[in-house]
Amino acid sequence: MNDMNLPSYLDQSPEVRDRFERLKQRPVTLEVKGLHKQFDSVQGKVTALKDINFKVHKREFVCVIGPSGCGKSTLIRILAGLEQATEGEVLLNGEAVDGPGPDRGMVFQGYTLFPWLTVKKNVMFGLEVSGRGGLPEQEAMQWIDLVGLSKFADHYPHQLSGGMKQRVAIARALANQPRILLMDEPFGALDAQTRAKMQSYLMEIWKNIDVTILFITHDLDEAVYLADRVLVLKAHPGEVQEIIEVPVPQPRSVGQQLSPEFLATKKRLEALIHPPGEKEAEGDHLNMMRMVRVDDDVSDIF
Repeated sequence: MNDMNLPSYLDQSPEVRDRFERLKQRPVTLEVKGLHKQFDSVQGKVTALKDINFKVHKREFVCVIGPSGCGKSTLIRILAGLEQATEGEVLLNGEAVDGPGPDRGMVFQGYTLFPWLTVKKNVMFGLEVSGRGGLPEQEAMQWIDLVGLSKFADHYPHQLSGGMKQRVAIARALANQPRILLMDEPFGALDAQTRAKMQSYLMEIWKNIDVTILFITHDLDEAVYLADRVLVLKAHPGEVQEIIEVPVPQPRSVGQQLSPEFLATKKRLEALIHPPGEKEAEGDHLNMMRMVRVDDDVSDIF
């Protein structure tokens, strides 16, 4: 598959087309080749990921979406070196990934801060563990300032909102200056308003830091708003179904979510994840017993 091809359902403006042409010329930061992942179960071998192939270019923002159970989190854990693939390889700047490393930052959905450490100490932790020279405290404060939390440097995680905690997690992940930032549904537990703010924060950080981002999400609006390209996985097993170039011009704004380009891209993603005529999965049907009078129908109210 040529993962940089223009999808036929949308035309790109000359500006967007030129941007993708320039993107193709950038070095490849991450390359995934022939990736398979199997698990043992009581029923035997279960294939979670099958023949995954794609490339991510320097300073690119790629989102990964797919139906529940398609292996999104398994994929990102393999990229982070937290799990081993059954077959295939992951290359970061041409070198094989065989375990965790400071060249990859990771942000999870859950709040992974150390509750007994302050914001500053949480960010310093990664610097100290990696053996970075210099002044960890001074460097940590630079990253804390980047995410707009300088006033909260001496606060503990329980004193922060959910969005603030994730901003600290992003600062901690970026402090080691990784080549790629891997994010596994980092805003999934946030309310809608905070989530929108975090998306804007992340876009600003990405514009100002030399980092490539691979972002797992189940939210189609989020994927279209953030990504240069969206990688769509099939389920059971997880396979690359399509890689879509997002034709919404950069820089992005909330107002673009009503643009024809945005809505058409979202519609295409919906069609890929929930194709027309898709059979209802076992267990999805609600077989409910009626517990009100037959003549008591809520549809009569409207």
